[in-house]
Amino acid sequence: MPKTSPTLAEIAAAAGVSSMTASRAMNNQPGVSRSTRDAILKLANDMGYVANRSAQKLSGGRSRVIGLLAAEMDGAFTGALVSAAVRAVAAVGYEALIYSLTDRAQRPNDSVLQLLQQVTDGVIAILPYQFGYVEALSAAQVPVVTIDQHTEHAEFPSIASDSYGGARSAMLHLAELGHQRIAFITGDERMNSARDRHRAFDDAVAILGLDRDPALVLRGDYSLGSGREAAQQLLALPVRPTALFASNDLSAFGAMSVLQSAGLRVPHDISVVGFDDLEAASLVHPGLTTVRQPMAEMGRAAANTLLALIAGLDVATQQVSLPTELVVRASTAACQRSGKKKI
Repeated sequence: MPKTSPTLAEIAAAAGVSSMTASRAMNNQPGVSRSTRDAILKLANDMGYVANRSAQKLSGGRSRVIGLLAAEMDGAFTGALVSAAVRAVAAVGYEALIYSLTDRAQRPNDSVLQLLQQVTDGVIAILPYQFGYVEALSAAQVPVVTIDQHTEHAEFPSIASDSYGGARSAMLHLAELGHQRIAFITGDERMNSARDRHRAFDDAVAILGLDRDPALVLRGDYSLGSGREAAQQLLALPVRPTALFASNDLSAFGAMSVLQSAGLRVPHDISVVGFDDLEAASLVHPGLTTVRQPMAEMGRAAANTLLALIAGLDVATQQVSLPTELVVRASTAACQRSGKKKI
């Protein structure tokens, strides 16, 4: 017969404390001394105790588990957000249940929704995500906080960075270097971040008197592949840009690889700016000038906002925008020409 997990009452009896004290210790709640808590946790571990999170939720308590919902887990941006959120909730005795949405076209999975509703006290949704998950969780009274708000879901508390201000600083940097003909790779414009960066580009072109050419605006989706495709389109232009601003680092990396393979020198022939400041931005050659998003702070802010909602507290601000910072590296330099005709 397989060995069964002891009950909380059995743990309490073995420790010589009440079931209430054992419960408080197991759930990291106040009212138990550190030495007593440590002794109970050690005894529970030695006896093979496994907490039943679903039972805790059904009994009207809290599971002390938060859910993390993301479209992917292999990206550096998402990974940084998840790591920061997990550390933040762990610091107050919470665990994290992470679910990755691998098929963006798939409708919400009922089993996954039930798991998130029954096991978690709240969910952080890192966008983009399949439509339906966040709405279903909210309808089930599960607190939800988003990171990088989708344009259609402004009703949820959201954490983001100042995409408009960051993009504006990138464009001003290129203009101060003498660049007039600047290309732009958009992001996934379902997201507020991408729309704000595009708006900042358009405003900079108008305010700074830069070349206004629709051919310089290339559609992207925040991916490496879209950066490559955009660079191929730039190479085909009769007059090439002297600078390129990509909506994120991944698309900048993709564009740089194509431009360099075609024999263009960065930044001598074309300057390149990204957005995110992923770790790889300082490792590529030349180092990428980019707008730094405070990814660790965004993950922590999302976790803290969710914990406040779980505790029944009012959220002071529904939409939190954290400041960005331009990081200048070797991929940008003073403009050497007004534009090069295609050979």
